[in-house]
Amino acid sequence: MFRVLPTLLVIWLAIGALAGWQRHYYRDNNRTCAHAGTIVATIFAGPLNYVGANPKIHCSLPQPSK
Repeated sequence: MFRVLPTLLVIWLAIGALAGWQRHYYRDNNRTCAHAGTIVATIFAGPLNYVGANPKIHCSLPQPSK
């Protein structure tokens, strides 16, 4: 049992990483917190990406004062 759960977790995350690769998230030069959050959410969604989940993260960072 203790060997099955880590194996399933690795497979789950690998499927999510594959979904991110198929959506071309890794080659975009758009380096924002929203883009990084979308990649992380896609990886953690795993196989749910293939049944209709398309996680998107929207965030904004505070701007420095002038």
